[in-house]
Amino acid sequence: MSEVRATVGVVWKQESARIVGALLRMVHDVGLAEELAQDALVAAMEQWPVDGVPDNPGAWLTTIARRKAVDHLRRAKRLDGTAVEPRDTAGESSGDDVLRLMFISCHPVLDRDARAALTLRVVAGLSPAEIARAFLVGEPVITQRIAAAKRTLAKSGAAYRLPSGAELSGRLTSVLEVVYLVFNEGYAATSGDDLIRPGLCLEALRLGRLLAELAPDDPEVHGLVALMEIQQSRSAARTGPHGEPVQLHEQNRGRWDRLLINRGFAAMLRARAAGATAAPGPYVLQAAIAVCHAQARTAAETDWGRIAALYGALERLLPTPVVRLNRAVAVGFADRPEAGLALVDELVADPVLRDYHLLPGVRGDLLLRLGRVAEARLELERAASLTRNVAERDFLRARVDATVGSHDATGESGDPAAGAGAGPALGPAVDEFLVGLGEATAFAYRKSLGRVRRALGERTPLATLDPAGVAAAVAAIWPDAAPRGWNRHLAAVRSFTAWAGFPHLAADLRNRALPDESDRVVGGRPSGGEPEPRPRSGVSLRERVLWSMVRESTATIGAVLALDVDDLDLSGRRGPGVTWGEQTAALLPDLIAGRTRGPLFLSDRRPAPARRPGPADLCPETGRRRLSYERAEYLFKQATGRTLRSLRGRDVRDGAALSGRRSGRSAPAR
Repeated sequence: MSEVRATVGVVWKQESARIVGALLRMVHDVGLAEELAQDALVAAMEQWPVDGVPDNPGAWLTTIARRKAVDHLRRAKRLDGTAVEPRDTAGESSGDDVLRLMFISCHPVLDRDARAALTLRVVAGLSPAEIARAFLVGEPVITQRIAAAKRTLAKSGAAYRLPSGAELSGRLTSVLEVVYLVFNEGYAATSGDDLIRPGLCLEALRLGRLLAELAPDDPEVHGLVALMEIQQSRSAARTGPHGEPVQLHEQNRGRWDRLLINRGFAAMLRARAAGATAAPGPYVLQAAIAVCHAQARTAAETDWGRIAALYGALERLLPTPVVRLNRAVAVGFADRPEAGLALVDELVADPVLRDYHLLPGVRGDLLLRLGRVAEARLELERAASLTRNVAERDFLRARVDATVGSHDATGESGDPAAGAGAGPALGPAVDEFLVGLGEATAFAYRKSLGRVRRALGERTPLATLDPAGVAAAVAAIWPDAAPRGWNRHLAAVRSFTAWAGFPHLAADLRNRALPDESDRVVGGRPSGGEPEPRPRSGVSLRERVLWSMVRESTATIGAVLALDVDDLDLSGRRGPGVTWGEQTAALLPDLIAGRTRGPLFLSDRRPAPARRPGPADLCPETGRRRLSYERAEYLFKQATGRTLRSLRGRDVRDGAALSGRRSGRSAPAR
């Protein structure tokens, strides 16, 4: 029984695309075609253990599936009068059916993830569980993604025919993109514990070879197959004994698979023959680069000059930041590291690469080759923070640790801990900072500071950062942020750097003007030289009083929020530990509005019975609770994009002390 089930599984993986493709030609619905094919598979599971496996199992499954399709179409006609089964197109082969299925699975109306999942399901014959394991997501996610793709195709009215002419070229590009996407996810996994997922690579290779059989006159198809064959040939040499990555120039080339390399060379010859009269496309150019690496017997014999020229041609065809980064690597080897570094530096501010770990990784490599060890450490640490792949992260951090004790060309140690005052690392410091905040504030700050810590490096010592570097990282992370969002991100960075004892790191951060900036009343200027945020028209009375009192008082923000109405001396302009000026004095009577006791600053709504505060924080006259620090901070940031501490024209020691008390720690020494 188990042997029969195994046979059914193998046959299904080999024949499912042809079966579903043939049914698609009849029913013009991917979901229905796959359902009918699954019915045939169920029939095989029931009959083959009893009757034995047929001589031609693929033909058996196809026949049963077609009969079920005919039955379905006839029932549909009887029930609602729809047309009987469409006539099979004369002259079309099973290859045409599979090619049609690949085109419809990779239809441009679907997003990239949906195309990949649907292709692996209906063309490669993988189960949702297998696809989910390959992409490290839950099986329900893949099931929903596939179902949504089928619904989208049905609603879009996508044509179930083979495209031709100019449409064929555009649609074929979409198919090749999906196949290469699947291969790349297996070749260099974006997340998870392992660097390589061999199953995805092999499925992509199988799809590529099938596509080459179905479209033998297209040079790009053969170019993609050549590229994948040669890249896959290196799989055994790409990881060490513990799964750690091994860089190309350090790989044992004796472990490269010569059979796959020869198959890649053969596919490249077919690509050149098919495209003899046309300029090479992007996959042919990338395959040519792979051929250069495969032809070199040692890393030293690699023809980097030719590789750099090929990348130049590819950049002219596809001027993407990733292609430009790869060209910079080639130039760094073909010419000198300085030339490669200059090209990489042109990409640092590109928003497309802001979370791309290979950008700081490449930059760190080039800096190491130039002997600039301290700078290289920071770049490699940033790369480790950005990658989601555990094996790659461990490899990058091992490279960082390997530079400890090294000295760069200027004599500076590569060990950031060398010398006094290195201070805490960025990631742990952010974690400690967030612990001392309220839930709402910590949630908002965690999102902003999470991006910053990944961009600058989890283990980067705060003492090694500088204001220009922080400002550049923030600008690269949120290049197109609206003023309010941008200002909120900056408020999080300023609060953290002040708490950590490095307020100067935020010195180059500049707020963006809000659309209604002209309505704002500008007061004094803090030490950074920026206009101090002040209350605007349209802001509630409570906020205007609070902001004015914080600005005019020397007390902590916590002390201001702790004021009670019955403790105020309005004529003397003071309360317990708090004094205020004329503007606050003019506004206070309207805020009190006849109240004689309870908190001065109240929340907007009454608390729920289960969350009722103690008597000291509840107004007996209105039933509302005292305004919390987190809510006050949130409202101020919503209006100005900055923190309440920025209302003060002096430094932020007051706010830092408050944070220290809230978290049970003393404020760090400045």
